[in-house]
Amino acid sequence: MAQEGGFRAGLEDVVAGTSAICYLDGARGVLAYQGLDIHELARGASFEETCYLLWHGRLPDRAALGDLQSELAAARALPEPVLRLMRSLPASNGMDALRTLTSALAHTDADAGDASPKANYRKAVRLTGQIASLVATHGRLNAGGGPIQPDPALGHAANFLYMLTGDRPGALAARAFDVALVLHADHELSASTFAARVSAATLSDVHSAIVAAIGTLKGPLHGGANADVMRLLIELGEDATPERVEEAIRAKLARQVKIPGFGHRVYRTEDPRATHLRQMSRELGEKAGHPGWFRVSQQIERIVKDEKGLNANVDFYSASVYYTLGIPIDLYTPIFAVSRVAGWTAHVLEQYANNRLIRPRAEYIGPPYPQTFVPLDRR
Repeated sequence: MAQEGGFRAGLEDVVAGTSAICYLDGARGVLAYQGLDIHELARGASFEETCYLLWHGRLPDRAALGDLQSELAAARALPEPVLRLMRSLPASNGMDALRTLTSALAHTDADAGDASPKANYRKAVRLTGQIASLVATHGRLNAGGGPIQPDPALGHAANFLYMLTGDRPGALAARAFDVALVLHADHELSASTFAARVSAATLSDVHSAIVAAIGTLKGPLHGGANADVMRLLIELGEDATPERVEEAIRAKLARQVKIPGFGHRVYRTEDPRATHLRQMSRELGEKAGHPGWFRVSQQIERIVKDEKGLNANVDFYSASVYYTLGIPIDLYTPIFAVSRVAGWTAHVLEQYANNRLIRPRAEYIGPPYPQTFVPLDRR
């Protein structure tokens, strides 16, 4: 049976619920968390402030922010059983490891048997701290290094870079990554967020809901585009001439090869998150002495805009930002989870607070009813 208004493939533009967390206006290119425009947050708020906003519906005062910073700092150290499991896993990509290790965290969580609102909030805070540590430590081990203990004096973004590279980041690098985390923290009912809410709606636990989100994010139609962008940039080369870029991109378009990092299911204007990442890509490239990645990216953006009328999305410039920060390409999609866990948990807590089982219907297109049953000996 089809719902009133008819079937829409992929539930495109179908309103599936209410939420006070994130506001999107694709026609005007607006993204806001709890009514606060993403441009203001990217310019003035830290990731920790953004987490508090998503979870509580308001920005923290100085005391509340200090409390949250302390709670996140306490959460970042990974339990030893989870570290042992991480070392024992066969070689795997970052998302496979993250899915398994996040599930394992449930077994060591102090509130594992408590589904009260206060306990679920504590799980949200812990998961936000722990997932960042999981991704950074996985990247560190893959590079042949040993785990680095988090530094409570560093903020969330700076701690991630420190635990990954072993070097305390400079102010520009820390701020660039912090802005990237703010920009990725929530995006309404994306596929992974919807998966988390469907899981939570059954009254499953917080960890299970986040694992459902991670499994959904792993799919290449949701996560991974910025990794593909960086592979394209590397294929072209940091020192590629304008003629080389022009020829290569137009040839791909002529063969109807999709250029990653362009277009969006919701936005009909520039993705507002791309505005800030473009600027960060330029500033980081100049600071690091590698302005070529930004220059090549800018030329690709111009060609795709001219040829296809498509705007860059959040993935396009995040690729060169992460690469310049020294982040391995295999970690690009897991880093999405490092940020989005704030939004995922906000939606899970909101789902629990006013829960109704999410159980949609399907429009039946099979053989007409009723069919005649044929016994086995007559088939």
